[in-house]
Amino acid sequence: MATTSHYAPAAPAVWRRYLQLTKPKVVALITFTAIVGTLLASPGLPPAGALLWGNLGIALAAACAATLNHVLDRRLDEQMTRTRGRPLPTGQLTERNALLFAALLGVSAMAILAFLVNLLTAALTFLSLIGYAVIYTVWLKRATSQNIVIGGAAGAAPPVLGWTAVTDSIDPNALLLFLIIFVWTPPHFWALAIARRDEYARAGIPMLPVTHGVAYTGLQVLLYTVLLTVVTLMPYLTRMSGLLYLAAALVLNARFLYYALALKITARAELPMRVFRFSVDYLMWLFAALLIDHYLPALRGAASP
Repeated sequence: MATTSHYAPAAPAVWRRYLQLTKPKVVALITFTAIVGTLLASPGLPPAGALLWGNLGIALAAACAATLNHVLDRRLDEQMTRTRGRPLPTGQLTERNALLFAALLGVSAMAILAFLVNLLTAALTFLSLIGYAVIYTVWLKRATSQNIVIGGAAGAAPPVLGWTAVTDSIDPNALLLFLIIFVWTPPHFWALAIARRDEYARAGIPMLPVTHGVAYTGLQVLLYTVLLTVVTLMPYLTRMSGLLYLAAALVLNARFLYYALALKITARAELPMRVFRFSVDYLMWLFAALLIDHYLPALRGAASP
């Protein structure tokens, strides 16, 4: 009689499990915005130390915050389809090992920033880490439907941190970059929350679609996207950036407004995740446009005879 063999899927290598704890895609976007802040802080190239050590420290701190988020949200992750395959809910890693890993990342980040960059960047990075990993994850996430609005300050900090790594001061233009990400965060995350509304409801997390419904959340996404359009024009209006950035911002905002309006007036099941994914591309291309616009005069000068 023939027999059938059943093979369980192989567990990922140990290093991949730890890498998964750091939420690498999120950390990559955070680090990219921090690097843009570092580069925009200088008329030319920034000091190599600030660029290298500053952004390495910021990336390690973001990875530490993500790892702590995995530990603190382990029981929540077990209840949600999107997250139940993470290393802690599946038992691939223990909480103790994850906490030791987070401590290694956090201590390394603070040491690099304090001793190789400057104390202001180290202090602001530490506050951002605590803001996300503790204040948002432990308290705000479970306390109010406005959790992502209030907690978004921590996620908006990286370009400011990159800027202070160069200047050792907080510049108004750096705060403008902070404002862009702060206003971008609610429509970005609420689109995901609409898509995962039932999971958040089962887990008892008061995300806006759970407490106020999908229609109200769609309206808020649209209103915040309108506000984001206004805010993203400010770098041009304050002469921080030029026409290239303005053109990119107008195109990106037009697309985001189209998606936000469609989310409000239609009930297509795939639309919330499409909005969520576009919002990530939106932020990446917007900051890339800031960077290209910043160096465009130097590129033109180098190209001229």
